[in-house]
Amino acid sequence: MEIIIDRQLKIVAPRLALGAILAPVEVTKRDPSLWSEIDTRIGAIMASIKLEAICDLQQIKAIRDAYRSLGKDPSRYRASQEALFRRILQGKGLFRINTVVDINNLVSLESVHSVGSYDLSQLDFPITFRVGRKGEVYKGIGKESINLEGLPILADGNGPFGSPTSDSERAMITTNTRQVMILIIAFSGPDGLHTHTHRAAQLLSRFAKAQSDAVRQLVVD
Repeated sequence: MEIIIDRQLKIVAPRLALGAILAPVEVTKRDPSLWSEIDTRIGAIMASIKLEAICDLQQIKAIRDAYRSLGKDPSRYRASQEALFRRILQGKGLFRINTVVDINNLVSLESVHSVGSYDLSQLDFPITFRVGRKGEVYKGIGKESINLEGLPILADGNGPFGSPTSDSERAMITTNTRQVMILIIAFSGPDGLHTHTHRAAQLLSRFAKAQSDAVRQLVVD
């Protein structure tokens, strides 16, 4: 379970940290109790945050600053947590995908970090969080081909598979997924990361039948 943060990313974001949760799961289309928790969080966000103040949130400011340092426009290549908050505050709601993706989004809304979930059967360790290289592309989930040059990306021995902006289809979560990795990407630093990984593990146990003794947690900084 080796996860590495590349030195080039640490230069532009010295406090960058990752929280990883690995677990065996059973993925279903929807759980009403999970959506009750999501709706509660959405209500709290709508009551406490204005759309124009999103970029002032510490976690979102940190990732936007990192994108600028890498030469990427953060308003064009929005980080996933900013995109979620914008959908909510624009009254668009969230897509209902499956229990693991819905857990992923809830953890992102609670932590205000970018969070990605991946099918471990499609990945090989070690995994490196690094800057995308010239010529690197992949098809994003529900999107066309994405030019990864200059973006922070996740890659294994088979190449890139994820980014805070948009993940690839290669390791996307489906109802056939049996082993999952949830990765919390904290550009603002490791503060509270253990709490968020523990919360993600609890949600996987409650809503995706992950056995607590089989869940592994790791913080990398």
